[in-house]
Amino acid sequence: MITSASNSQMKNIVQLNKKSRERSRQDVFLVEGVKMFREVPKDRLLQVYVSESFYKEEKHQKLLEGCPWELVSDSVFQAVSDTKTPQGVICMVKQFHYSLEDLISPAKGEAPLCMALENLQDPGNLGTILRTAEGAGVSGVLLSRESVDLYNPKVIRSTMGSIYRMPFFYSQDLREDLKKWKSRGICLYAAHLKGSRPYDEADYRQPAAFLIGNESQGLTEETADLADCRIRIPMEGQVESLNAAVASAVLMYEARRQRRG
Repeated sequence: MITSASNSQMKNIVQLNKKSRERSRQDVFLVEGVKMFREVPKDRLLQVYVSESFYKEEKHQKLLEGCPWELVSDSVFQAVSDTKTPQGVICMVKQFHYSLEDLISPAKGEAPLCMALENLQDPGNLGTILRTAEGAGVSGVLLSRESVDLYNPKVIRSTMGSIYRMPFFYSQDLREDLKKWKSRGICLYAAHLKGSRPYDEADYRQPAAFLIGNESQGLTEETADLADCRIRIPMEGQVESLNAAVASAVLMYEARRQRRG
């Protein structure tokens, strides 16, 4: 049993929680909690750390069968966990790697429906968008390289497991990749305060991608100019716009509604 926070494995857990560069170097990320542990693809599970209290429950011992795991004292587990009320299980998982092509190649053979996120900074927003994207049947999420790290622990928690199933790709040149999508017949819809068309009047049954901008600045004009259509979500009262994750959800589910008839 690991009983010291100075243990090399525990020090590594702390570094992986804090540093994106270290996660990239080791090509791993961390997930916490029973739900995330249950859903992790077994071929990507590298190591499991469990607290004394977690291990005392027989049902948890059964979950560990066939997994590489280490027992950690409750005090040390509390010290290295990224959550205020740890559930007693931390998993080290091998990172996912997708291509731009993966995002527009739905497994079901349906028309691609994608999200393109420019300079998104809030971890909760990104995690919620990934989770909602899975629920709405989105085929992939494209992110500008300046966007928040998808393997940030706060993002991971917000995905509620969708990190395991939603294809994503960090673009080194977002506008160039969007041009590639356009050349493949994907219609780009920019969510924009000055959109000329209400979001529910556009036709999303064709291959489509929604462009969502930074939480405070929105889309850059250069990126918005690539859109085939600028759409807006009508606002009442004094509200200027919706949260990025909420706006994304509105658009994704409108596309789903249209495609499901």
